[in-house]
Amino acid sequence: MGETVNLDGLFEDVACVKLVPGITPLERGPLLDSGARLWVKRDDLTGLGAGGNKVRKLEFLCGAAVAAGAKSLVTVGAGQSNHCRMTAAAGALLGLEVHLVLSGERPGHLEGNQLLDALFGAQMHFTGEPDHHWGALEIVRESVTDGLVGDGLEPYSIPIGGSTAVGALGYISGYLELSQQLFENGVNASAVVHTSSSGGTHAGLVAGQAICRAAGLPAPPVIAIGVAKGVVIGSPDVAALANEALSMLPNRPPGIEVVVDDVVVDGNWLGKNYAVPTDEADEAIRWAAQRGGWVLDRVYSGKGLSGVLGRAASGEWTSGDDVVFIHTGGVPSVFATDGIPPL
Repeated sequence: MGETVNLDGLFEDVACVKLVPGITPLERGPLLDSGARLWVKRDDLTGLGAGGNKVRKLEFLCGAAVAAGAKSLVTVGAGQSNHCRMTAAAGALLGLEVHLVLSGERPGHLEGNQLLDALFGAQMHFTGEPDHHWGALEIVRESVTDGLVGDGLEPYSIPIGGSTAVGALGYISGYLELSQQLFENGVNASAVVHTSSSGGTHAGLVAGQAICRAAGLPAPPVIAIGVAKGVVIGSPDVAALANEALSMLPNRPPGIEVVVDDVVVDGNWLGKNYAVPTDEADEAIRWAAQRGGWVLDRVYSGKGLSGVLGRAASGEWTSGDDVVFIHTGGVPSVFATDGIPPL
């Protein structure tokens, strides 16, 4: 490894609010069946609003909202959206009114993430649309945003998953944090694996990898396990989104660029569609619970870990390899109907 570069001023002058109280743990897990060593980056322990990866994005999204003088936040997601729940929590902390556009019909009683949405004081707009009809959900988000503009609430409107270039900044920071932990633990990881649906976390991670690669820091390749049809077929363009995020960092080392080959999406673990459970994910959920005490969900992290287990079983990683899995959260949805696999 070459000489390292000081990146302390990388985010200087970039609007941000502090929502993550500290560094999330990097835990050594059990050996995979192939003999590879598993490490788990605990981004389910980000603190705010029951935790999860979306809060890293929201530090920059809410920073931009506050800088713009917003009085309210609007965002959109599936009925049990983790991103919506964390936006509601961030709004509560910052004193911003929050409006959530959600799939499905208004239920007779609230559970899982929706229960927390209400507890955090968010207003929920149920659309009647299926979880995977993202285009229709975004149209309603735009309509709700326009209504709030008319009411003088100066909304800051956030697309599904917070997956904008501003949101992707959160996982540039997240990758840098992980790289430092790998350095401190002397771990030469073969891969960093995470779950991807709307592409923003993925964009931030590969942008962070490019920075670390240029700076002489640990920069293992990133593998996304795709859990939505769009990201599996290349929408959004993760490399373009990553480079747009990098352009927002005036103090980045020169010559940094994410190229197409940096973007790897494995769509073999999606199943029939977004938010449709798979047998492999259900088995991965049980595997994680019984070997590491980790709680995974059926929409995101369960499918993500099923990709890790499946790729290891195929011989991609063997004895002597270290593999990092980013646990992106989703624990509250376990406490919703059909939130856990049959026991």
